Amino acid sequence: RAFSSTPPQSSWLLPKKGSEKGGKSKKGRPRVHTGGSTRGTTVVWGDYGLRLKDHHRRLSALHLKNGEDTIKKVLRGMKFRLFMRVSANIPVYTKGNESRMGTGKGSMDFWACRVPVSRIIFELKGEIHEKIARQAFRLAGNKMPGTYEFVKKGDAPMMGLTKLTPDVVEKLRTQKAPFALKKYLPAPAIVEAEVQAMKI
Repeated sequence: RAFSSTPPQSSWLLPKKGSEKGGKSKKGRPRVHTGGSTRGTTVVWGDYGLRLKDHHRRLSALHLKNGEDTIKKVLRGMKFRLFMRVSANIPVYTKGNESRMGTGKGSMDFWACRVPVSRIIFELKGEIHEKIARQAFRLAGNKMPGTYEFVKKGDAPMMGLTKLTPDVVEKLRTQKAPFALKKYLPAPAIVEAEVQAMKI
């Protein structure tokens, strides 16, 4: 980079947060998709998937490893490929019991990941029967905290806890139609459109 005027970038292998330069990372909470995002809720690379069903969770690296080992144990001897859709890249710090206040955050204990609701955890691809994949994912879900469901490629995406099937999408479009005309209508017409929408 002798002839470059831009500063050299840091290594992409190092995390942006939690390093010594930026200080210790915060505990944080899983993201709540309030804008209608369906990212990470469908099977992309594999044929079957395991999706978080109930509430957002913070899964540790040990939880993910136990789930992965359980799936590989059930599918031992078969031709398959396992994809992990989440990564444990958040350091969790702990302090000893009955310690004085003001002594810092503590030392790093384990790695974890924040998983929002309806996020795909594992994906499975290979020459495997659906019943065997269901059994493997069921046992893996029992090893991890939370409630999980079995999904297949082509299933409808999720927006929070709502499954976006074609009839649900059409219903949402009809509900939002009166409010989409606000910028084109005068003030009395806006009030009338809202009243009609409430009647629907």
